[in-house]
Amino acid sequence: MRHTAPVATLALALIVGLPAAGLAGQGHGGHAMVKPDQMQWQEVPSLPSGATVAVIEGDPAAEGAFTLRIRFPAGYTVPLHTHSTVERVTVLEGTFYLGIGDAFDREAAEALPAGSLAVMDAGVAMFGYTEEPTVIQINGDGPWGIEYLNPEDDPRKQP
Repeated sequence: MRHTAPVATLALALIVGLPAAGLAGQGHGGHAMVKPDQMQWQEVPSLPSGATVAVIEGDPAAEGAFTLRIRFPAGYTVPLHTHSTVERVTVLEGTFYLGIGDAFDREAAEALPAGSLAVMDAGVAMFGYTEEPTVIQINGDGPWGIEYLNPEDDPRKQP
């Protein structure tokens, strides 16, 4: 079963740039079960071209918990950015390289193989990259958003 709210979709697209079509899966008394073939992958307007996202539950732009997954191709770069709330990243497939600080430095990034967890506080500057196809899951509490340290890196502000 899929739930979509037009107002939430508009708010999410404007604030975060992500589709707000979270899945409820097979609900049982407030529980949800979501299988991989139920996820709807879409381009991520708030990230450079090439990444895709599936919003699994919740609405990152609204109050409350959310879960989403992002697929990155090999050789992908996430420029320096911050988030408005705590971000919890679990690496599901591949290796995600994550760096903390206000300078993009591949040598300073930590290699996080599948099974790794990273938790970053709100406002912490970070960057990431992949060398192979990689899938991460982000869990957090909204409203959540991304702000780039260098405005030229923000694909939402490109012509």
